[in-house]
Amino acid sequence: MAQEPGPSGAGDRKEQLGSAQGHGEGHERAGICPQHTLELDWFCSTERRLVCAQCPSQGGCRGHCVRPLAEEAVERRNKIVDQCETLQLQSAVTTKYVTEVLPEKKQHVVSAASSAREVLIRRLNLVRNVCETEEQRLLEMVHTEEERAHQNILTQQVHWTESLQKLDTLRTYLVTMITATDDRSLVQAEEEIYERMEEAEGILKPQESEKLNFNPQCIQSPLMSRLWAAAVLCWNSDEIHIDEKTVSPLLTLSEDKKTLTFSPKKVKSDPDGPERFDHWPNALAEESFHKGIHAWRVTVASSGAYKLGISYKSLQRKGTGPEARLGYNSFSWVFSRYDKEFRFSHDNCHQTVDLLKCPIEIGVLVDLDVGELLFYDPESCVVLHAHHENFTAPIFPALAVADQSISLMQ
Repeated sequence: MAQEPGPSGAGDRKEQLGSAQGHGEGHERAGICPQHTLELDWFCSTERRLVCAQCPSQGGCRGHCVRPLAEEAVERRNKIVDQCETLQLQSAVTTKYVTEVLPEKKQHVVSAASSAREVLIRRLNLVRNVCETEEQRLLEMVHTEEERAHQNILTQQVHWTESLQKLDTLRTYLVTMITATDDRSLVQAEEEIYERMEEAEGILKPQESEKLNFNPQCIQSPLMSRLWAAAVLCWNSDEIHIDEKTVSPLLTLSEDKKTLTFSPKKVKSDPDGPERFDHWPNALAEESFHKGIHAWRVTVASSGAYKLGISYKSLQRKGTGPEARLGYNSFSWVFSRYDKEFRFSHDNCHQTVDLLKCPIEIGVLVDLDVGELLFYDPESCVVLHAHHENFTAPIFPALAVADQSISLMQ
């Protein structure tokens, strides 16, 4: 009796299929078409494989782009020849670059570096000589000013010592006339006493004179101010952050506390905070200084209306009056721009500053030990304005903007 095929039958069919596939792959590897048992001497460009002469008409390559294997091989050999020629040319170029160009570049670099060193040394020597000359000139001015004041003091000492002796002599004479002279002699000496009293009245009281003081302005030098400002801004700048609690509702503050942007519509804030400016578009820094040299830079290129400088903490924060307006009270000192007008303001006194161009950034420098405030344009190396003041309280960097934005630089 016949039996139905079971699992073993399925296994037999798999073995037969595998055997057939293996046999076909063997033919293909041997250069024989597994379907037509003909030599694989054609190439199907569509499927990118070798085929026999019957595959395009009777096999799986009907309608494909087929060409003789020899033509395909010739084309590929030509491409390889072209590639070899390209590589040969590339090798020649690379060889020339390595053997000629790079050594020449090296020589040029050595020569250029040597020239750069010479230029640098020559310029630094010139700067050094100029600084030494300016140093000598200013030291001589200090010495001259010291000698002048000292000589005036000596002259005053001689004059007033003589005056003191005259006063003592006159006083002794008058006391003697009162105590040791009889009435007749006293009355008869009226004219002499009158002359002596006139002489005493001619001896004036000492008066304060600036001629007796040392004038610190003798060391003022445009060159020294520019060099000093540039050096401080390069090497001694402070890291400044704007105090969010002081920012006017007309301003927005960036997350890094560096940029103030003007907004005509008041932004949501806490206008009742005691430290916040509620009317003028002002803000103060978190940092304060009470001694030493301090400097910071502010980018102002995008704004046509701004103020920057310093103020005391006692600057008023509320209201529309001058007490809360930077530069309009005795608590603040600012450099400002309104359109094309620049000026320095303090205690409602405004000094116009004539500039040839609008600064891109401004450096603020303050020397609290000698009482000097200076505004500097780093790009043109120009001192915009200098002010001398005896600061009596810690100072805070102060800013205001009424157009676009300004930013403290990192």
